[in-house]
Amino acid sequence: MNREQHYRVLGAAVQGFMAVALGAFGAHLLPRLDAGLAPAEAAQRLALFGTASKYQLAHAAALLALAPLRLPRPGAAAAAARCLFWGTLIFAATLYLMGLGAPHGLGAVTPVGGVLMLAGWVLLGLAARPARA
Repeated sequence: MNREQHYRVLGAAVQGFMAVALGAFGAHLLPRLDAGLAPAEAAQRLALFGTASKYQLAHAAALLALAPLRLPRPGAAAAAARCLFWGTLIFAATLYLMGLGAPHGLGAVTPVGGVLMLAGWVLLGLAARPARA
């Protein structure tokens, strides 16, 4: 395993751990913390945690699947992995924080993570294109 593959697996492990741990926190402990809130607000916070953990776990799996691939354009593959990692982290972290009661203005940062995730998928597609002979 080369250095780039190592970092992809490590990134997948970090994202996967966070998704499971924070998803479980949201499902089991967040309702107790939100007991004094209006039901609609408590449901919204729980939904934010659910969305964050779903996207984070899916992208952790993508990073893990990307790790062993030897694509024709390794530079694009490395950029894709970085965009997927950081985009997922930004996207999920802002949702988790808002789920814990952070100001909803933080949601203005969430699309930055989403755009990075989209860029990661585009770069992954480009990385798979055959190199010119």
